[in-house]
Amino acid sequence: MLDSATSILNALQSGDVTACEVVEKSLAAIDSTQSSINAYTHVARESALAAAQQVDTDRKAGKTLGPLAGLPVAVKDVLCTNNMPTTCSSNMLRDFVPPYDATVVARLKAAGAIVMGKTNMDEFAMGASTETSAMGLTRNPWNPEYTPGGSSGGAAASVAAGTVPLSIGTDTGGSIRQPAAFCGVTGLKPTYGRCSRYGLVAFASSLDQAGPMGWSVEDVAVAMQAMAGYDPADSTSVDHDVPDYRAVLASTDLRGIKIGVLRDSTNQDGVSDSVRKAVSDAEKVYRELGAEIVEISLEHSPYWVPTYYVIAPCEASSNLSRFDGAHYGFRAAEGARAGSDSEGADEMGPLESMYRNSRAAGFGSEVKRRIIVGTYALSEGYYDAYYNQALKVRRLIRGDYDAAFTQADLLLGPVTPSPAFALGENKDDPIAMYLCDLFTVGANLAGVPAISLPAGQDESGLPVGIQLQAPVMEESRLLFAGNAFQSVTQHHQARPTGVSA
Repeated sequence: MLDSATSILNALQSGDVTACEVVEKSLAAIDSTQSSINAYTHVARESALAAAQQVDTDRKAGKTLGPLAGLPVAVKDVLCTNNMPTTCSSNMLRDFVPPYDATVVARLKAAGAIVMGKTNMDEFAMGASTETSAMGLTRNPWNPEYTPGGSSGGAAASVAAGTVPLSIGTDTGGSIRQPAAFCGVTGLKPTYGRCSRYGLVAFASSLDQAGPMGWSVEDVAVAMQAMAGYDPADSTSVDHDVPDYRAVLASTDLRGIKIGVLRDSTNQDGVSDSVRKAVSDAEKVYRELGAEIVEISLEHSPYWVPTYYVIAPCEASSNLSRFDGAHYGFRAAEGARAGSDSEGADEMGPLESMYRNSRAAGFGSEVKRRIIVGTYALSEGYYDAYYNQALKVRRLIRGDYDAAFTQADLLLGPVTPSPAFALGENKDDPIAMYLCDLFTVGANLAGVPAISLPAGQDESGLPVGIQLQAPVMEESRLLFAGNAFQSVTQHHQARPTGVSA
């Protein structure tokens, strides 16, 4: 019942099931998997049941309902939710309950979707394995000894574990697409500005974007239809018409479409054989569907990761400066001595001491690392050498994409260098963890949309994904090509065994 958003909606509309039955099934699935997977930081049991009862009452009364009425969804714990904790999986915000909903959450609710709870994530979305969460790590439903990816690991795992048919994540450098690939689900990062950022707790403001995850492209299209659109409350929101995303799925004929294969990506050292095979097989599928395959090279792709890891920490340093123990969030107890053994600590005044002790205790090690990097790069004497240079390279990267899309309609390549890695494998190696973003950060730096599609499994049974990228505001093109791929393959129909409900 929780396998497909579209099938659930059809069953609800036909009267085969009630919203209460669907929500109860979702809650049962959460209860049976939470101890082993830990996909959720909060389960909204009472409010979900109440919302389901209201949907059933309204449907029985013949009232007009939203297109997602009665559909369970999970929301990443970085998006504000009224009367529900929004912790960013950090001790800094452990007790924070926002007085409002993020716009994308409000729009899903307005469409009738029922929020089942908040999903676990890397602290403040900083990580690639959901191991930096202050709420405990999340496990991959395909193999609990492996990571589900990050930072939206809980959002991906909540779908893969069968607890909800749709979840909402955020993507700053690959944080929807990488966990989607690791968990064998479909994940879409929209164009920057396509979905409102209002109510999204900022990590890197010029990069963050909310997007949906589900088993299939059709399910993701259903969510995008509700989420997308201009929001005057968000200064980065783009005022652009929202097309009918489901309508573009009617055809699977790709004749006349050019797909550019990023051969430089698959030929890099460190890319696993299973990832290379997935991309190669996808290329063959697209040829059979009528697409023309061309080879594309993005000249400045070797600079994606270093550019991202200057810009993102700089913006994080600025955004997270508000968490100082004074305005909101965690405040260290009076007399706390976090960091008091460092030089000059005994000479601090009470205000500086509160700032220092609150941030030392409230933030985890990865968040502190990125704040320090960003503060250094923004400091006097280094701004021009690092941050300003990174902005110049970012413009070159966007130029690469602009040029590529004059030669091809879509770009095809890997999502990650390998399938999911074991928990703990890269936890103490920041560089190895950062390289998980090798093929994903380019889309964020350029602001273009990208989608991760299930494309097979490796020899151990772990999912492998492929990535399609499109020009700005061309989510329809991604959904069209992604659905065509899924119409002739069964990778998105594979399910983990032994864990999912």
